[in-house]
Amino acid sequence: MKIIDSISRMSVLIKILKKEGKSIGFVPTMGYLHEGHLSLVRTAKKHTDVVAMSIFVNPIQFDRREDLEKYPRDFKHDEGLARDAGVDIIFYPSVKDMYPDGYSTYVNVEGLTDYLCGSSRPGHFKGVTTVVAKLFGIVKPDIAYFGQKDAQQAIVIKRMATDLNMDIEIKILPIIREKDGLAMSSRNINLSEPERKDAAVLFQALKKAEALVKEGERDAKKIIRQMEAMIKGKETAKIDYISIVDTKDLKPMSTVLSEALVALAVFFGKTRLIDNIIVKA
Repeated sequence: MKIIDSISRMSVLIKILKKEGKSIGFVPTMGYLHEGHLSLVRTAKKHTDVVAMSIFVNPIQFDRREDLEKYPRDFKHDEGLARDAGVDIIFYPSVKDMYPDGYSTYVNVEGLTDYLCGSSRPGHFKGVTTVVAKLFGIVKPDIAYFGQKDAQQAIVIKRMATDLNMDIEIKILPIIREKDGLAMSSRNINLSEPERKDAAVLFQALKKAEALVKEGERDAKKIIRQMEAMIKGKETAKIDYISIVDTKDLKPMSTVLSEALVALAVFFGKTRLIDNIIVKA
């Protein structure tokens, strides 16, 4: 496994691989790897010749400095897991290399970023799409892999790749969960024991929404009210949002008539967690 810490070195290596006719699978991460990331790597290995993973905590997508500073980092931990999973290249650039003095170019996907996390975290998605566009330009993958847990992010990146003619296939893979249903996330490490116990309610609330739809409930407000009641019953929980939206344009739905994304963001203490489920009427 190669560890590349500069854009120039990475560009040289990619040129060599492309010249050799190698296909490249890419898993972008912010590190502190878990089974969710590793599942993407294992799928990428089935589809492509070379699997590259980026580890970069992107400062411009954080709306709170406190959140950026608290984001867990452990490169040695990540290196071992990546090697065991079969990663061929870790791209580990510095902030200065990615955003040198005078940096002033950003990518913004309009419309899709007006809802859900885009509404509660202004500027977040501009940071996400900018860094992913840069990473795509450096790594030049044939296929890039993302998890369904960040559903809005995946939809936004798909739109960006299409609109900018990036000629990259975007694959979205299922959420990997803990035994109690909590979606695996690098942020889970920041939860206290009571917060971690309470956080299991997120998946329970999502499954409740799914059950209500299966039973014939179509009123989005009624579904959301029942989810809110479950989550508010947990002492450490504070709801950021619960929304039921169209899976294509992410616009809120008042009536669930077809496929819908039920998405939520909830604080447990100071740790903000997101999760979602797709339901079909």
